[in-house]
Amino acid sequence: MYLLGCDIGSSSAKASIVEIETGKILASDYFPKDEASILAIKPGWAEQNPEDWWKYIKLAIKSAICEAGIDGRDIRAIGISYQMHGLTLIDKRGEVVRPAIIWCDSRAVPYGEQAFEAIGRDECLSALLNSPGNFTAAKLAWVKENEPHIFERVDKFMLPGDYVAMRMTGQAATTVSGLSEGIFWDFAAGSVSTKIMSHYGFPTEIIPQIVPTFGLQGELLASVASELGMRASTPVAYRAGDQPNNALSLNVMNPGEIAATAGTSGVVYGINDKANHDSLSRVNIFAHVNHTALQTRLGTLLCINGVGILNSWIKRNVAPEGLSYEALNQAAAAVAPGSEGIAILPFGNGSERMLENRDAACSIHGLNFNIHRREHIYRAAQEGIVFSFKYGMDIMNEMGIEIKTIRAGHANMFLSPIFREALACVTNSSIELYDTNGAVGAAKAAGVGANYYSSTDEAFASLKKIGITEPDPALSAAYAGAYELWKKKLGE
Repeated sequence: MYLLGCDIGSSSAKASIVEIETGKILASDYFPKDEASILAIKPGWAEQNPEDWWKYIKLAIKSAICEAGIDGRDIRAIGISYQMHGLTLIDKRGEVVRPAIIWCDSRAVPYGEQAFEAIGRDECLSALLNSPGNFTAAKLAWVKENEPHIFERVDKFMLPGDYVAMRMTGQAATTVSGLSEGIFWDFAAGSVSTKIMSHYGFPTEIIPQIVPTFGLQGELLASVASELGMRASTPVAYRAGDQPNNALSLNVMNPGEIAATAGTSGVVYGINDKANHDSLSRVNIFAHVNHTALQTRLGTLLCINGVGILNSWIKRNVAPEGLSYEALNQAAAAVAPGSEGIAILPFGNGSERMLENRDAACSIHGLNFNIHRREHIYRAAQEGIVFSFKYGMDIMNEMGIEIKTIRAGHANMFLSPIFREALACVTNSSIELYDTNGAVGAAKAAGVGANYYSSTDEAFASLKKIGITEPDPALSAAYAGAYELWKKKLGE
């Protein structure tokens, strides 16, 4: 028997097949093979057609079943991961009334800022744990004011994963975790925020049915099952946004555990068992996948825009043409920790939330034409990225999140030994690398929701650790000194 995991991203939709008994990944595939298009009618806008998500995930599911060589009717549960913060709107017939406004669309920023001030900063941070910001509620407010003819047709709003689940089951539903990522959830009251709904003038009927993150969320329609070669009534048993799901995929479920990604941008996602917030709203707090009324499990999300994009810029513009990332890392390794006094601020990819939305830009400090070579720049860039992680993680420490272990997939910046060494030393944390992805995590989580596993610990017992990096006491002092220099340059 098997489990199906679906991961709906903004660039592609991925499906993975996992064997229940062994936890073995049998197959994965994604569509489209070229990056999915994003419609930007105006600067700062970003929209996608929800029908495309549905088309791509069906292609990925069919291909994964074929590659696995299984009978699709032996799939026993479905889990869904999805790009966070998007806004999908449907009418009473379940038809989309406008393109989805996705996570990287910035048009709703003024609507979030206005609500933050009108409702009250203290009230928002204590009850919502976030400013309304540019999240789903603010996006819906933009539609209400700017497209009233559209808004009056809306029956329900949904997140991207909710929409895909609706296409599978015919039921419009969402989760507490999903409502919290849209800034609709009042953690103090344990219910949908009446203040957000009242301030924006949203009717309560626009909220879909709330279903548990793990558990029966609907059953596969016979028509869909026939098209996919699966069994009718197969349960959809899990859904979550991509960052909470990435943490789950790494079995990050309890206080002190941290999940990290370091691609073009970087994310650190830590679990807290207290409803704390950052008074400056430099990080976001959402309900984690295992948050309940009886067990507080909140995901504190730190996002850094300037991460791998700096390393790729260095490779394209500073390194000799054709130099591989592996060769770049080897060259950087010839330089001692601290890069002989060079400090690079990596913030060249726009404003940074952890810097209170300041656009600090990317800058190089301490460059000496007589002693520094390309290799120093290579290393200083990676150290600068690491120090930005450390800076954000210090904010998380202030909120009561004690960081001891960082778990990550073996990909992107975590492929670099220098990056891993520097991060372990400067944070005094162990870094564990795993072979997993979001679709696989969603599949195993569906096994929990459908009671094929008794717990997430059982579901992820087969999670394969492929490496660990421990702090090196002999290098920690050098990295600590370099970090203090970096912070000084950031504050100038």
